[in-house]
Amino acid sequence: MALSTDDDQDSDLTFPPGFLFGSATAAYQIEGAAAEDGRGPSIWDTFSHTPGNVWNGDTGDIACDHYHRVEEDLDLMVTLGLHAYRFSISWPRVQPTGRGAVNPAGLAFYSRLVDGLLARGITPIATLYHWDLPQALEDEGGWTNRATAEAFADYARLVGRELGDRVAVWTTLNEPWCTAYLGYGSGGHAPGIADADSAFRAVHHLNLAHGLAITALREVVTNNPQYSITLNLHLIRPDNPSSAADVAAARLADGVANRLFLDPLLNGHYPEWVLEATGHLTDWSFVTAGDASLIRQPLDVLGVNYYTPQRVREWDGVGTKQSADGAPRTPGTAWPGLDHVEFLDQGGPHTAMGWTVDPSGLEELLLAIGNEWPAQPLMITENGAAYNDVMSADGSVHDPARIDYLRRHLAAAHRAIERGVNLTGYQVWSLLDNFEWSFGYSKRFGIVHVNYDTLVRTPKDSALWYSRLARSGVLRGESSEIR
Repeated sequence: MALSTDDDQDSDLTFPPGFLFGSATAAYQIEGAAAEDGRGPSIWDTFSHTPGNVWNGDTGDIACDHYHRVEEDLDLMVTLGLHAYRFSISWPRVQPTGRGAVNPAGLAFYSRLVDGLLARGITPIATLYHWDLPQALEDEGGWTNRATAEAFADYARLVGRELGDRVAVWTTLNEPWCTAYLGYGSGGHAPGIADADSAFRAVHHLNLAHGLAITALREVVTNNPQYSITLNLHLIRPDNPSSAADVAAARLADGVANRLFLDPLLNGHYPEWVLEATGHLTDWSFVTAGDASLIRQPLDVLGVNYYTPQRVREWDGVGTKQSADGAPRTPGTAWPGLDHVEFLDQGGPHTAMGWTVDPSGLEELLLAIGNEWPAQPLMITENGAAYNDVMSADGSVHDPARIDYLRRHLAAAHRAIERGVNLTGYQVWSLLDNFEWSFGYSKRFGIVHVNYDTLVRTPKDSALWYSRLARSGVLRGESSEIR
């Protein structure tokens, strides 16, 4: 299937009625108040406070102080005309040890947040897990331990009882690829474990947690929400499409990165060929009878996060093997089982993360999912770019590169819709500049600038541009913008 190679957009593009334009954040990245009102420690508190793990020794102790400034941030969303807000709930703020006693202050915070969104006409999209596992559960094995998936279901049930009359979309997990492969495979994210067997155990227990959580939510919610999971699916291209070896390398990378999540979630089984290809690293004995039916739960919407594609080839073992764009230098690997696969730099332009800007990859990815599962509604739950934003003397923040990035990716999304993909919304990453995990505060993804000394919020030019799009539903061509 041929894709558009023309990223230029001169004509106006109208999105379908009801298309949700919003923005996304994550609890640990913005909330702060890390030790207040009964919140327990998470693996990211432990990881970020360990010297050498995060750039400049940054932590999420204060972050954007969203916990204390939630009303200000809600009003900001109204100013920007957002239709939806995708936020995450901090498990250790609600249940400090991951089991047992509930923290009433934590639940009350999210109840106020949801009420504040609804009062302002903004659709609440709640993510139950965005990487901040309670440290007490990690001490028992974390996501390598099946009991963590069972605890997650209990947590989902108690949150569902509190918010299950008001949340419009429930997302179980954000990017389980990152949790499993960066947290337990490469060691670059919390909890900082570098072990292939642990990574694959985490993959399965995260998939299981998703299924158990949806079942638990359905037991207690009283409205009629949508149920979802968000995956950072990788668009992986062979360096030489005519090379059987490169095509095989891309297929293996796709298998480990994508099919170990998509197949059990949507097809009800793991792909046998991927299990065989990784069998030298783990025996998969932790997948037990009946797990497949627990994992496969009908999804009302599949969340898709996209930033950049990957290009791979078979590695011949000569010289130093390149790693994935922007990958941190860590003791392990985020791509277990890919010893003979090389990730190639794809050329510019790049974002401040070192990621290649390629909107055609988003179109290609959406079409691939839409063609394989045509009945499955999709939502872009994260897309955005980090740039080295600087505040001007007049107090404004001009970020033309980000506007160009968003315009071109939204045009790619519109092309996918025109070609039949059932795409229901777009949540820009991120509403605010924030704690960017192992990069600390060195990378700015927000459409709203945050001064980390004063915590003052300043909408960037991209926020004003996105606000016009959200209010009109029309992606203006460049000539229209000039007029």
